[in-house]
Amino acid sequence: MKRSSLFLVCLLLYLATNAQLTLSVNQRFILRDHQPFFYLADTGWELFHRLNREEADDYLKTRAAQGFTVIQAVILAELDGLHTPNAYGELPLRNDDPTQPNEAYFKHVDYIIDKAKDYNLVIGLLPSWGDKIFKNTWGTGPEIFNAGNAGIYGEWLAKRYKNKTNIIWIVGGDRNPRNEQDIAIWNTMANGIVTGCGSAEKPLITFHPQPNPYGSAEWFMEEDWLSFNMFQNGHCRNTPVYDKIQSVYQMTPVKPVIDGEPLYEDHPVCFNVKDLGKSNAYDVRLYGYLDVFSGAFGHTYGCHDVWQFYAPGREAINGAGMYWRDALYLPGAQQMQHLKNLILSRPFTDRIPDQSLILENNQAPSERIQATRGKDYAFVYTAAGKSFTIKGGILTGNTLNAHWFNPRNGNCGSAIEYANKGTLRFVPPSTGYGQDWVLILDDASKQYAMPTGEDK
Repeated sequence: MKRSSLFLVCLLLYLATNAQLTLSVNQRFILRDHQPFFYLADTGWELFHRLNREEADDYLKTRAAQGFTVIQAVILAELDGLHTPNAYGELPLRNDDPTQPNEAYFKHVDYIIDKAKDYNLVIGLLPSWGDKIFKNTWGTGPEIFNAGNAGIYGEWLAKRYKNKTNIIWIVGGDRNPRNEQDIAIWNTMANGIVTGCGSAEKPLITFHPQPNPYGSAEWFMEEDWLSFNMFQNGHCRNTPVYDKIQSVYQMTPVKPVIDGEPLYEDHPVCFNVKDLGKSNAYDVRLYGYLDVFSGAFGHTYGCHDVWQFYAPGREAINGAGMYWRDALYLPGAQQMQHLKNLILSRPFTDRIPDQSLILENNQAPSERIQATRGKDYAFVYTAAGKSFTIKGGILTGNTLNAHWFNPRNGNCGSAIEYANKGTLRFVPPSTGYGQDWVLILDDASKQYAMPTGEDK
């Protein structure tokens, strides 16, 4: 290889792994080095706490190969993270004091963050799970934070990691504030992170709540540190989270929004496996497309067996039934990349949710029809393969190309041309439970390439 070519390859690799994460000009999306960045996360909550370095490497490498771009993980973990050591026998704090971090524990955190960067993965970094601030019906605590030490801990963490370009900060940890005191603790921790980063470019920070009507916007919408809003939809089927996302999408000040914890794959539905069984690939796929098409800038996937890294010798939390290494390859995990590829195949930052594109107004989540579009393209998701009608003349161009996109394998059918006027009726290739489809409509003059799927 010529020196000039080798230099170019090295430069591109450097830029890919040292790109800054910022918000788009319209405040709707995240960019990486000013390029479109689709936030496709996995909830690896116990990553720092339960995996050794070899296991962490395998996990990160697999998720990167599957198209994930973010791993959400917790430093002070949920599953007795204060008193059960990590894989190397280290606890995170001395005397349960957030102002006395254990350097040996954090060196393991350092290693995993750096290893994630090697795979071009961002870490959605939670300083602590919420039970370290207060317990409710679960969580092992103890409560160690207050409005004083939360800021010290947040600032210390930020100073340690301020030069890591693959971090998005997530405070909260599956707890909703009960009162002004709780709100003050989270504000103090988040502002400590901002102070510790100490740069002109503010770090990206969000808040991970429990299910509620407005997600993080319920308490922190006006806070300067909150870069984007996050929801948790709980772990039931067919919850209309798209309506909640749309309501926060329309709030001011404008901030991006995402579902940060949906129904996990292989999870007891509504925690009731006896009556409702466990979730499947279709369940998690449906949330992904409905959330993103209703205005979310990306999506978080989760697997019940993976978040806890269930393995021989460990308690199966809430009925985990598959060891994590096997669960990495469940169908839903491998299908999430098709959503990312679809979104990235068209102009990124001009995409908006737009239900006015379709005539039908179907509000049942199990049969929902959801539309999103740019100026010259549109995607319409039909959750159960129901037919629908499009209004012509909204997109640019005299002629539209229509393709059916299969969320199960990412493949596209052949193009059919339509005049861009009047009303246009579309009938998906199949209908019924699990037969979800996306219609891709393009201004034919743009000649957009189709997203790449699996081999046919």
